[in-house]
Formats: sequence, C-alpha cells, structure tokens
Amino acid sequence: MPPKTGFVPEKIKAQAPLGIGKAVRKGYTSFVTNFLTIKSRNGRNKHDADYRELGLKEWSSGQIKPLRPQSDRGGNRICLNTTVNALRKLLKVGSTITVIEGDHGSAYFYPDSESAHKAIQCQVKLQRRAGGNAMIGRELYPLLHKAGYSSIRVSPRMVYVDSSKPELVEGFTKRTFTAMIEGVRESAIKAGIADQPAFEKGIKDLYRTTEPDGVFCYTFFKAFAERK
Repeated sequence: MPPKTGFVPEKIKAQAPLGIGKAVRKGYTSFVTNFLTIKSRNGRNKHDADYRELGLKEWSSGQIKPLRPQSDRGGNRICLNTTVNALRKLLKVGSTITVIEGDHGSAYFYPDSESAHKAIQCQVKLQRRAGGNAMIGRELYPLLHKAGYSSIRVSPRMVYVDSSKPELVEGFTKRTFTAMIEGVRESAIKAGIADQPAFEKGIKDLYRTTEPDGVFCYTFFKAFAERK
C-alpha cells in the first residue's frame, strides 16, 4: 500500500537530495514540492547509510547532485523525468519511490482575483522558460509509467486553508505559496512578463485571501511506484 502523507513541523522525511531544502520555511515547515522518497523492499527510507539495505544497487550523493537545480528562484530546473529515470537504474527490483509534486493550475481562492492568477502565471512562465514545469503534478502518472515503473498509484492531496486554520494561513498561504510568488517579482518584471503595479496588485490579492473571510486551496499530487 502507498505510504500515508504526513505533515510534520520542523522535519522532513528522508529523500533523494534534489536541492530543495530552501523551500522549507522556518516555523511551520509546510508541504514541499519535488519531494522524492526511496524505500527498500523492507520498507525503510533511503538515507546515506547502508544503501544495500535500502534497495539500491549502489548509491552516492554524487550520482544525484548533477540533477539539482541551478537556482531556487523563478522555478526549479530539475528535470523530474531525468531524475526518475536515473533513480530507476540505481534501484533494486521491488524497491519503491514516492514523489509529491504541486500543480499551480490547482490554485484557487476567495476572493477570486484575475490579478492574483496572473501573478501566479508569472512563476509558471518563468519556470517553463527555465526548463521546469509548475503544473507537473498532473503528469506524475504518465511520467512514471514512461520511465518504466509499475504499480503506480497517484492521489490528489488538497491543502484547504481558511481562518479556522491559522497555522496554515501563516505557514502555507503566506509563508510558502505567496512568498514563492513574491520571490519571482524581479525576474518577472525584468523578463517583461508583468509590470510592477500589476504584479503588486496580484500579491496584494493573494494576501487578501488570508483575511478572516478568505479561502485558499492548492493541490499536491502524491505518486507511489515500484521498480519492476
């Protein structure tokens, strides 16, 4: 059975080192995209310990380091397709991986705002130009299937936030998602994707969703697959 998805403040599960640590905010850790866990047939998480017990034919961090992003701003540059293919070659038959990816097309909120959607699209466009895909969550099944994995299961994991969940208002809507979109301000304006007044209006409207009557939703997709 696919492992359950947990949410542990100040802690993140063992994962292939894809260079995403900067996505974790202080305080309330929040969900992290580009999350990939390797497990052996006996169910243990991969760590840099004894790779033979963990279902890997061989392991060294240097085998994954070349797949790390060049920048944490404007979207990551990881080619997840390349990563899962590379890991499949290292995994023993019967070992499993878990991949969790977000999808910016799943962001919706109240009050709705065209300006906010356009600000989000700035991040989507910048990430696409950098070789990434901010909507990759919906593509996990075909990606893993093409890479040759079996027993693939994908499930949506929605983050729903309203003022009755103050820890998520602060930790996810403000300090994770909106902060991420804010982080591309300079790049988006420089690239001519948005002008500053329009972008600032979009950010203001995203923060508006954190007020007492606001609502914010976002969906991550969790994929579980086996090395056949």
